Amino acid sequence: MIVLDTNVLVAGLRSSQGCSRRILQAVLEQTLKVGASPALFLEYEAVLTRPANLAACRLSRSEIIELLDAMAGILVPVDLSFLWRPQLRDPADEMVLETAVNGQAEALVTWNTRDFLPAANKFELRIMRPDDFWTAFHAGLERSKR
Repeated sequence: MIVLDTNVLVAGLRSSQGCSRRILQAVLEQTLKVGASPALFLEYEAVLTRPANLAACRLSRSEIIELLDAMAGILVPVDLSFLWRPQLRDPADEMVLETAVNGQAEALVTWNTRDFLPAANKFELRIMRPDDFWTAFHAGLERSKR
């Protein structure tokens, strides 16, 4: 199980190309397990339904809600048993880190690796960019097909 930073979902919806879109498709196809806490899921909704993101994604609010409803049924729920704030410069990133640590995620996938790295090292949490994660994940899928 991994945890996705909100910026990966935004990138995946804004572009039909690229690894963020492939990651999002793998989540929806249930070939990739992703965990989310209630707070992180609410963050997904708040960010994805911003007017600027709706316009960039060329989706309506109801289409985003429909996507989130589908995701809600397949995401691994993560309870936040422990909070370690503050760990990061950006308070909005704290819930992403806490979800990954509490969920014992294999990796936290984000386009913003620099801000997560110092704290992630304390928790021995792997931080990966979507392109690096997709390369490793896709290679694992190919090996399992052989």
